[in-house]
Amino acid sequence: MANFYDLLGVSSSANDDEIKRAYRKQARELHPDANPGDAEAEERFKEVSAAYEVLRDPERRRRYDTFGDDGRGSASGPSGDAFGFGDIFDAFFSGGGAGGGGGFGGGRGGPPRGQDAETTVQLDLSEAAFGVTTNVDLAIPGPCDRCDGSGGEPGTHPERCGECDGTGEIRQIRKSILGQLVTAAPCVRCQGTGQIIPNPCTQCHGDGRMRTRQDIEVEIPAGIDDGQRLRLPGRGPAAPRGGAPGDLYVLVRVRPHASLERHGVDLVHRRTIAMTQAALGATFDLETLDGTETVTVDPGTQPGHVMRLRGRGVPVLNGRGRGDLLIEINVEVPHKLDHDQATLLAEFASLRGEAIDPPETGLFSKIRAAFGDR
Repeated sequence: MANFYDLLGVSSSANDDEIKRAYRKQARELHPDANPGDAEAEERFKEVSAAYEVLRDPERRRRYDTFGDDGRGSASGPSGDAFGFGDIFDAFFSGGGAGGGGGFGGGRGGPPRGQDAETTVQLDLSEAAFGVTTNVDLAIPGPCDRCDGSGGEPGTHPERCGECDGTGEIRQIRKSILGQLVTAAPCVRCQGTGQIIPNPCTQCHGDGRMRTRQDIEVEIPAGIDDGQRLRLPGRGPAAPRGGAPGDLYVLVRVRPHASLERHGVDLVHRRTIAMTQAALGATFDLETLDGTETVTVDPGTQPGHVMRLRGRGVPVLNGRGRGDLLIEINVEVPHKLDHDQATLLAEFASLRGEAIDPPETGLFSKIRAAFGDR
C-alpha cells in the first residue's frame, strides 16, 4: 500500500482538520455509490479509508510515523469497520464544511464541556463610561480539590471504555434499501466520555466537581452600555471529570444618573431656566462625568436651544474618542404674578411695543373681580 499521507494528499505535518478534510473529499469522489461497477475506484476507496483510520488516531499515527506500515496495527475501527463507515456517513451528510459541523465526525470521546453561566453586575454611569474592575460572587461547580477534577482517587487514572473503545459512541451498521446505514448513540457505560473511572473519588463520587463559591474578577471596558454582555471564556462552571469549563457571561446593568441621560456615546442634560435668565444671560454649575463644569447661557437664548460640550460624553467602546455632552435649554414662563410683577412686565412690553392685555383687564383680573377680592 502507498504512503498513507500520499493517499490522502496531505503532508506528514498535516493537522487533524487537514486530514479530515482531505479524507472527506476523497471519500465523496471514490465512494462505490458514486462509482457503480468501478473496481479500481472501490479499491482506492478502501485504501484511503484505511489510511484515514490510522492517521485520525494519535497513537496509531505515532506508531505509523515511527515504524511505517509494519507498526500501524489493524486499520479497523472500534467496530471492526475497516473502511470507516462512520466518517463516510459524516462525509456525505455533514455538509462537507471545513470544520465538520454536523454528523458523527468520528466519535466524540473525552469528558464533555462544562455548561455556560450568566450573572449580572450593576454599575454607575461613570463606571460604565470609564471602565472598572469589579468582582462577582458566584456559587457554581468547581473542580474537586481532592482529585483535581479527574473524578478518580488520587494516584489513579481513568481507563479507556471497553464498550466503545474510547470513542464515547456505539455505532451500528445495518443494511437497508438505501445501502449501508450507520447509526451512532452515546455509550451507556461511560456516558459518552470514552473513559471509565475504576476508583471514583470519595469526595465528589467520580464527578470531578464540587459546588463552590467563587469570587471572579471582571474587567469592564470603558464605554460599555446597559444591556450589553461580556463573555469570559473558560470562567464558567467546571465540567465533569476534568473537561473544559464553560464560559461565564456577564450582563451589564447601568443605574440611572440623577441629571444625565445616555444616548449612545452622547450624554444629555435638560436644564430649565427662568425667562429673565434666558433673556439676560446666566451661569450655572453642572456636574459632569469629569467634574463640575461652569456653563454660561448667552443673553437671548431661546427655548429648545442645545448647547454642546465637546468631548464630555462617553468613550467609544473598543475605539478612540468620546461623545459630547448636550444641554437642552427649557425656558420657564411664570404663571403666577403679583400686581407689581405684572405691572413691571407690562411696562417692559410697552417699551418694546408689544400688544398685551393690561394687567387690570386681563383674564386673572376678570376672574378675581367676579368672585370678589377676598
